[in-house]
Amino acid sequence: MDALDRKILTELQLDGRLTVTELAARVKLSVSPCHRRLRDLEREGAIRGYRAVVDPAAVGLNFEALVFATLRWEDADTVSAFEEAVAAVPHVLQAQRLFGDPDYLLRVATTDLAAFQRLYDQQLARLPGVQRLNSTLVMKHIVDERPLPE
Repeated sequence: MDALDRKILTELQLDGRLTVTELAARVKLSVSPCHRRLRDLEREGAIRGYRAVVDPAAVGLNFEALVFATLRWEDADTVSAFEEAVAAVPHVLQAQRLFGDPDYLLRVATTDLAAFQRLYDQQLARLPGVQRLNSTLVMKHIVDERPLPE
């Protein structure tokens, strides 16, 4: 991957709806080579897909929490069962496995505190292998959906 590929990726992260013609103009390349590079980036997996970035508040998800999960055991079966179950919870927007304690960080969005409490009690606390959950509320997003650095 060269500097031109990175520029293409940066421009698409800023505006994923660019036409190939617009993208080519922004990276100062003719359309055919730009299109070829774009297809190569898609085929190689550098571009995983295209999607709309939706404001959670605009669809009624005004409450966000970060939930730290620690598992009882970290054997392969427990980890697999936990990860499969957490992936099935629609309100979990992101889930990351961490080194050390806690084992996981979950980003959760709900309509309000009461909805979060229900989700916590009825789904998150019942995830397979959970020993302990610890939550903190998101007060404000400072950096969100930033493009990857070049």
